[in-house]
Amino acid sequence: MKSNSTFISDISKKVFPIADKVAAKTIRNPILALIQNDYPDFDANKLLAISELNRYREKYISNYLLVEIGELSNLEAKVIGSLSEDKSLVNTVEDENGDRTVGQKVADKVAAFGGSWKFIILFGVFILLWILANIYILLNKGFDPYPFILLNLILSCLAALQAPVIMMSQNRQEEKDRERAKKDYMINLKSELEIRMLHEKLDHLIMHQQEELIEIQKVQIEMMNDILARIK
Repeated sequence: MKSNSTFISDISKKVFPIADKVAAKTIRNPILALIQNDYPDFDANKLLAISELNRYREKYISNYLLVEIGELSNLEAKVIGSLSEDKSLVNTVEDENGDRTVGQKVADKVAAFGGSWKFIILFGVFILLWILANIYILLNKGFDPYPFILLNLILSCLAALQAPVIMMSQNRQEEKDRERAKKDYMINLKSELEIRMLHEKLDHLIMHQQEELIEIQKVQIEMMNDILARIK
């Protein structure tokens, strides 16, 4: 039975001491929203006990912690997912060994051999043997006497053929280098965008946390004031 020293809670319909009475209009909006979620008819004119209010305050803090843990997990998943998309850029720096034509393979081999010490030594030995054979063995009366016109013709033809072949290989290498530079630029650009996205997410998360922490501090202060009031 209700008396002047007691009241009935509009939530649980139980009787509580009048000292535990809390008016709905004095409750902070986030906590009031939680109560109204369970009791839609609970408006600013309703009453509840301090113990019931503390239960919803604890629920509010618990919900906040769960939401923050979920946001951190989602942030981690988004970052990992966006970084994994970068795999296609890194792995597409192609190895052209299996995609070359016969002419390109020949050009690469000629360029590799023509630019090596092996070619220089072998060609030097060939020229030296040619000269010695015509001067000392054939006594400068052979098929290519001094001044070695045939040898000069062979060298000229070799240089005329070797130069464009080496240029073909160099041009293809330059195209390959340009493609790699383009992919490096794409990777760097992707990394920059990822870093900017991370900064934006962290800024948003920090601002959101600050607002929620301030609200939690206010709720905790209210709870402490209620405890101190009851102790007094």
